[in-house]
Amino acid sequence: MNRVDMDVLCIGHACYDIIFSVSHQPAANEKMLADASYHFGGGPAANAAVTVSRLGGKSVFCGYIGSDMYGDRHFNELVQEKVLTDFIIRGKTTTPYSTVLVKPDGNRTVVNYRSTMYHLQANAIDFKPLRFKALLIDGHEPFLAKPIIKRARKDKLPVILDAGSVHDGTVDLMYETDYLIASEDFALQFTGQKDCFRALQKIYKSGTDIVITLGSRGLIWKSGAGEGSLPAFKVPVIDTTGCGDTFHGAFAYGLAQKMSWTDLLSYSSAAAALCATRFGARPGIPTGHEVSSLLKKTLTSL
Repeated sequence: MNRVDMDVLCIGHACYDIIFSVSHQPAANEKMLADASYHFGGGPAANAAVTVSRLGGKSVFCGYIGSDMYGDRHFNELVQEKVLTDFIIRGKTTTPYSTVLVKPDGNRTVVNYRSTMYHLQANAIDFKPLRFKALLIDGHEPFLAKPIIKRARKDKLPVILDAGSVHDGTVDLMYETDYLIASEDFALQFTGQKDCFRALQKIYKSGTDIVITLGSRGLIWKSGAGEGSLPAFKVPVIDTTGCGDTFHGAFAYGLAQKMSWTDLLSYSSAAAALCATRFGARPGIPTGHEVSSLLKKTLTSL
């Protein structure tokens, strides 16, 4: 294969989301009707790759997608989104899929199913033809990610970890990256703290910049240059599914574009906020024009 130039290489999990809009969280043995249902591709790294593409960048997703109905649908979606799919492994193992219940306040419950916890091995994909400006990993393919993390750090390219939840991959890789973007759940569970600010101090390690996303409360961060916080953009919230994935994709693309730290955080936060204004993670991912418009509108109102 000839040389392939990308802005962001995304490695990790892809699944298929089956989303139901419900009036409330169902109780035990309760039967209920959904107000609406939508089906789209999902998964942290896959959604991040779509985010980069919609923002105007070039992205590639590397991971596993099954050769089944859900896999075919997701693969075709990625092609339509102009995400490079040449480095996806397809096989007979069922494509992971999720059932997502979204309540009127935008909060959601997610149930993910995988027929196996099989991970791709380090040599499953030949990354030699790929040239990229930033590497984003979600921890779900730790063996595949480790050699390319080593290469990226040797080449002084930024490595970002999406630490959405505590599992072996995120814990193993968290300090092998330049930027750890942790959810509030990850931060509290990993540290055992009840306060995110204390969790931030406990997680921080020199050489890895930390951002903890707090949903509607914005974010907090700490790096070698200091620490701070940023409030969330005020938008009408429809569904929070995929907001974190969108933040990570925008963050990685912003690094590839060499944005300043403050611009990077604002840009990523704006993209995540816009994702919450639509139903479903994949449909909610904004375009670069939409993010620019929100940032301009916010600056104008200050």
